[in-house]
Amino acid sequence: MLKGILAISGQPGLFKLVSNSKSGFIVESLIDKKRMPAHATSKISALEDIAIFTEEGDLQLQEVFKSIKEKEEGGQAINHKSSGNELKAYMREVLPNYDEDRVYVSDMKKIFQWYNILQENDMLIEVETEEETKEEE
Repeated sequence: MLKGILAISGQPGLFKLVSNSKSGFIVESLIDKKRMPAHATSKISALEDIAIFTEEGDLQLQEVFKSIKEKEEGGQAINHKSSGNELKAYMREVLPNYDEDRVYVSDMKKIFQWYNILQENDMLIEVETEEETKEEE
């Protein structure tokens, strides 16, 4: 699901990897669909590599998104601009065992913003499809 979806430090929103270039990547914004170069010097994070700290260890971001999707029945998550207390309460609902000492409100804002961007672009459907494919094999 999250394969090829990138977060670029200093750039708002999420990006889809389009192709490689000499100096980095060509990416397309999921917000406005504009393409731009992402240079190798930029701090680029692949969403598939991101995990959230829990009391039991790390949990892949995809699993957190799946939990939000189940709670919201495929709809939007809480607005990332909500108050810190609202974001923490929401996070406890979708991931009760998250590590409150190591997961900051700024992290929660990103998680919920990213989820909503993916939801708006119908990119969350792939979560179940990907898992069902693995189970059938």
